[in-house]
Amino acid sequence: MPLSELDQPLGRNRRARPRPPVGRWLSRALVGALIVTFTGLTLYAALRRDPDGGEPMATAAIRERPRAPETAATAPDSGRREAPQGPASARQLETESGVTVVRPGADETDIPGAIVITVPDEGTIKLAPSPDKRLVERTRHGFLPKVGPDGATPAQVYARPLGPAPATKPAGRIAIMVGGLGISQSSTSEAIARLPGAVSLAFAPYGADLEKTAARARAEGHEVFLQVPMEPFDYPDNDPGPHTLLTGPKGADNLDRLQWALGRFTGYVGIVNFLGGRLTADDAALTPLLREVAGRGLMVIDDGSSPRSQLAPAATRAQIPALKADLALDGTPRADAIDKELQRLETLARENGVAVATASALPVTVERITRWARTLEAKGLAIVPVSAARGFRNPSSTGSLK
Repeated sequence: MPLSELDQPLGRNRRARPRPPVGRWLSRALVGALIVTFTGLTLYAALRRDPDGGEPMATAAIRERPRAPETAATAPDSGRREAPQGPASARQLETESGVTVVRPGADETDIPGAIVITVPDEGTIKLAPSPDKRLVERTRHGFLPKVGPDGATPAQVYARPLGPAPATKPAGRIAIMVGGLGISQSSTSEAIARLPGAVSLAFAPYGADLEKTAARARAEGHEVFLQVPMEPFDYPDNDPGPHTLLTGPKGADNLDRLQWALGRFTGYVGIVNFLGGRLTADDAALTPLLREVAGRGLMVIDDGSSPRSQLAPAATRAQIPALKADLALDGTPRADAIDKELQRLETLARENGVAVATASALPVTVERITRWARTLEAKGLAIVPVSAARGFRNPSSTGSLK
């Protein structure tokens, strides 16, 4: 039976109040606001029609520069002013400024009482590009030097040219080879940048990016050499490094070690020993090595570190252009000691016509050579590349190999 109102549980007959749809109203209002905003921006862009809209713009004031006062005189028969004009020619400019330029071929005696300043033409001496395709062959060790089909050799092509002859004959010529480059990037860069271009540079075969570094040195005018590690008397306590050329039974692989060193970079004029007191005193060990060097058209430099060395005489007998250094500049790596050796070098150059020295790329050495080189012109001395020193050496002088 249906229950009457008195029998029904209290509260069962109430209806739940509906909750106001506030979230729905807010979402609709937000969507409507976005639509209105987008519509307004679209109408603004369409109606404005700004040709520069969206592009970067800047405003600059353009003002007319005040004219300089005119100095031209008024012609007697005309009421107008003539515009100021510059000199009609270079000679007119020279006349108006009071400077006389003596051109090539002119007689300086035509200018009595004049102070003549001669500006030397110090054109940059450029070395031949490297590698020259005629002078390289591809091997498992990389590109090795060789004599070209036309007889050209790396010793000739890659050498630094002497350049124009000096106006007066020097009282002596000096050649310097700075070695140990390519291992320390900072020392190498310092030497390349600071040393005069006529100073020759020798690179050890162990550095990274030797091809690029040697190319940078050649771009600065330095001819380059390759240092070849050779066995000293106290080997292996004093070890020049991997691929060292050895004496005795261990020297059977010397040709392969030499070719490894020769393939480290290109563009070098020749080789120079790195240490090697024992090897350079062993004529039997030198002979096959020098035969290889001769066939590749290279020059040989003896750094003069060993009094018993036979490197230069043996190279000469093998028909290789060779040279022995007269002294080492930084055996004692102090500024005063290096300066003393530089003075000795000057004396040798005056006595023998040319003197050859070796040095390492120590910061103190580079700094002393750089300062000293600035004084040579006043002393009547000149720096020449090591490759050219052989041609100036007197057969009776110290270390001569002719």
